[in-house]
This record gives sequence, C-alpha cells and structure tokens, in this order.
Amino acid sequence: MSRRWALRGLLSVVTGSMAGCRLPKRHDPDLTVSLPSRHSVMSDQLVIQSDFRLQYDHPLIKDLLELKREVSSALALEFNGPPVVVYLFENEQKYVDYLVSTWPSLPYRRAYFFGNSHELAVYTFWGDNVQEDLRHEFTHGLLNSTLQNLPLWLDEGLAEYFEVPGQPGTVKPVVVQRLGKALTNQWRPDMTQLEALTDVTMMTQSNYEEAWAWVHFLLHSESSQRDALLSYLQSLRQPRFPGPLSRKLESQGINAGDRFAGHVATLSSFGTRTSLVPE
Repeated sequence: MSRRWALRGLLSVVTGSMAGCRLPKRHDPDLTVSLPSRHSVMSDQLVIQSDFRLQYDHPLIKDLLELKREVSSALALEFNGPPVVVYLFENEQKYVDYLVSTWPSLPYRRAYFFGNSHELAVYTFWGDNVQEDLRHEFTHGLLNSTLQNLPLWLDEGLAEYFEVPGQPGTVKPVVVQRLGKALTNQWRPDMTQLEALTDVTMMTQSNYEEAWAWVHFLLHSESSQRDALLSYLQSLRQPRFPGPLSRKLESQGINAGDRFAGHVATLSSFGTRTSLVPE
C-alpha cells in the first residue's frame, strides 16, 4: 500500500467523492491534541496552517505555487476553485497524536488528503519528505477543486506524476525497472483493471506505479493520446460522468495497451527528465 491515502467523504461534492473510501467515524478528539492554527500563510489557492512560522517566500511555498502553474499548463486546466488547506504539524509525533485521537482506525501514512463539500484539506508534518508529500497531496487538492467524478486511479496517477520536484515527467527509475521486469514476465497492462478500483484500500503499490506509468505514457507519447487525456479531463469538469478513459481511447482507435508496453520498454532512454511536448 502506498505511503499516502486520499480520503474522500461520501457526501462530498468535489471530484472523486464516490471513488474514494468513506471517512471513518470521527471520534471527539482529545482537546490537548488539536490542529495547527497558530500561524497561517495564504497565497493564491494555498492555505497553510501551522504552529511554527513559515515565511511567505519560503522555498516550500514557492514550489507549491509553481506546482499549480505546472499542473495547469500540463493538463490545460484552470484552477480557481476553493482553497486547499494544509494542516502542517511541526513534527511527526503531533501529527500521529492527532490522527489517533480523531480517526483511530486509520493506518499510518505520512500524509492524507480529504475533500468534502466544506473543505479540501491536507494533513501532514514537517519532515524529510514534506516537499514530495505536499506536492502529491496538493495535486489531489487542485484536481478535486475543479474536476468531478475523477476516477481514483487517474487521481492517484496524476498525483504520483507531479510529486517529484523539478520538471514534470521526471522518470522514476525504480518503477520503470519493476514494470519492465513485469512485462518480460508476460504481464500486460490493462487500464480497465485500474478503472475497476473504486476504493483506495483496493490499490496496491503496483497499482500506484502502473497509474503513474499510464499518465506518463499518455502525456509523453503520441499527440493523439495526450489530446485524448486532456479532452477527457475537460469532460470531467461537468457533473455527468463521461465514462471510462479506456473506452474513449478505444473509440478513437488508440491501441493503448500495446503502445503502453512499448513506452515502458523505452522509458530508460528518456534519461532522468523529459519534456511535456511530445516528439
């Protein structure tokens, strides 16, 4: 299971509410264990609540604001919805204490995203992985602020895609190696199997990795596939679910499975970074 877990309320009106798991019954939290609230930084669509001071020009904040521009440009989406509130605990112990006090049934994850009709919220703590974790969860927040009925696998695949600092599309060598080995062992990708996953508890680490690879494939291979993904995302801005992405690709005569396998087989030749503009 991934180190993260996106939580979505059953009555949520934001994207993915029906795709994620139901938030466990909330216990009355221990009054000595509270959310960070002493300091606030508000910039654009980002709000960070913490009990330690972060300057407005802190590199972490600048990186998240740049991330918003990257996601908007790469996916041709405008983000002008509700803010994404980040509850940033000053250390891991306070974060764990809050989770245990409020949602005792939750397994440990370094970060959580939860979206409902009242708030798009990220819970995490200051630590060695804070930049990567916040990039992942902030991407969830941005997508869920403007899209509706975003499929679980695509939500996670996009968050995985944008989590690595630097140029979007950075190849994950370990993931590529595992997927390449699976292909040599007769594994064949099947987007419909990912589309059948409707609860995040059903997703394995290999599902997360395949979801990332599908997103990378669609954005970095032929322009017809990239255009199909961007068009699909635009359709998710409307309340009516447009159907699965695999069906859209099939209707356009795109043999995604075979092309995906070829893309994975050649990913190592991309080096550590790639361009968002298809060759």
